[in-house]
Amino acid sequence: MKTSRAVVMLGMALLAGVAAVGFASRWLLQTSSSAVTPVAVAAADVSLGQPLSPNLVRMVNWPTGSIPPGTFKDTKALEGRVVRTSLERGELVVESKLAPQGTKGGLSAVIGEGKRAITVRVNDVVGVAGFALPGNYVDVIVNTQEPEVKGDSQQSISKIVLEKILVLAVAQQVNRDDTQPKVVNAVTLEVTPEQAEKLDLARSVGSLSLVLRNQVDNRALPTGGATKITLLGKPAAAIPAPVIPVAPARVKYTARPTARRDCIGVLSGTQGSQECF
Repeated sequence: MKTSRAVVMLGMALLAGVAAVGFASRWLLQTSSSAVTPVAVAAADVSLGQPLSPNLVRMVNWPTGSIPPGTFKDTKALEGRVVRTSLERGELVVESKLAPQGTKGGLSAVIGEGKRAITVRVNDVVGVAGFALPGNYVDVIVNTQEPEVKGDSQQSISKIVLEKILVLAVAQQVNRDDTQPKVVNAVTLEVTPEQAEKLDLARSVGSLSLVLRNQVDNRALPTGGATKITLLGKPAAAIPAPVIPVAPARVKYTARPTARRDCIGVLSGTQGSQECF
């Protein structure tokens, strides 16, 4: 009797344990499924300016509490969208990294609002030995002749005309993930319309050089430019004061009065004369 009762109690305990495990498993599955959300991520590395296609995007489950704003829950909404920054495989695709709707692929997709892209010819020296890469910032220096001053000879001057200009592309490459220097013959810069006008004029009146700068340095340091005189540390020659001609003073002469003299006429033969004393 006691043995049968123990068997019954053991069976009930086993059934209760199985039921508890089943309920716990079901609860865990429901909790885990509600704690994640399907979002779109890059299925492969995507370069800057490249349009997204179905084979470049896939859906993954992401923790609901850590999803940033601007994510996508449907891959169809991303077809044809152009990325403004490079994406790595598995990286979330968010709205802030995409160009506006209707933007076509290419360099024009990464140009900022109100900005323009202009290309300047460079060499291994002007291009900072190839270290001016997409995503870097540079200053632009022009070397030209000073404006002509009346009575003074012209001299060469080097002056920074543009500061903190973003490099969009070097040659035909816009990838910002590469850190290896590239010696190219052209660099494309992102400028405002006013800066584009200054840059176009600068390259027509002199030679250009690029100066690589720190990406987080936003200070503007105005300079007066460097000339041959300031380079050698010589003071500028003093300009002689103009000579003003002075008119000669007029001297007024007065006639001296002559002393009064007495004269008489002398007649000698047929000839006459006058004698004064």
